[in-house]
Amino acid sequence: MPTAIPELAPQVLPDAAAVAERVASLLLKTRLEQPGRPLGLATGRTMEPVYAALRLRLNALSAPEREHVRRGWQSFNLDEYVGLGPDDHTSFAAAMQRQLTQPLGLDPAQVHLPNGLASDPLAEARRYGAQVAAAGGIGLQLLGLGLNGHVGFNEPPCPPEAACRCLVLSDQTRQQNAAGFGGDPQNVPRRAITLGLAEILAADALVLVVTGSAKTAVLRRLLQEQPNAGLPASWLRGHPRLTLLVDAAAWPG
Repeated sequence: MPTAIPELAPQVLPDAAAVAERVASLLLKTRLEQPGRPLGLATGRTMEPVYAALRLRLNALSAPEREHVRRGWQSFNLDEYVGLGPDDHTSFAAAMQRQLTQPLGLDPAQVHLPNGLASDPLAEARRYGAQVAAAGGIGLQLLGLGLNGHVGFNEPPCPPEAACRCLVLSDQTRQQNAAGFGGDPQNVPRRAITLGLAEILAADALVLVVTGSAKTAVLRRLLQEQPNAGLPASWLRGHPRLTLLVDAAAWPG
């Protein structure tokens, strides 16, 4: 008999701005109330309004509350392109510096990413996974949803036990991310280091953010399919504390 799919209860909000406000509220609440375990962060166009909303919310806090959040901040990003470093504006390290570290007044040492310039990316993936484990694992993990169902850069097929590793990006993912590289998918690096489903599923709580009409088809798959390696995001359905936040444009109805 097939295993029952865990029920999802998506929160459908009017637009991407409303989703960003809800996510920013969850992130800030976690930092204020449960500062012990690090945040797991993501990058990409879906997350840009989230970090903009977070900046506004942080600035609206009292001075002691802002200092409390800054002092206790520790986060680990999901991934980074191989061959790109913080000085390259197309890297995720540079994006986090622009969107989070600098405007929030954080010490760069509090915002961790894989080293895309490491001479041995395979060894760097092992090091980064060990660093996350040494920090006690992720508390709240923020996730976006790729058009082919990837989370982080966990390309299909991907089993739930896959750990932090270096992998080759699919043509579809490179096409999806081409906007940040002059519109040419050939300019997108071919490899990346990513936390695996193993580290993601070990987080205390997951927040999956899905916005825009381009994501409707893959979201429908997520809602309908049994968890399977061909749709890596489907493994999230087994997590006991998964929050799915969707805007009206992405909602399949």
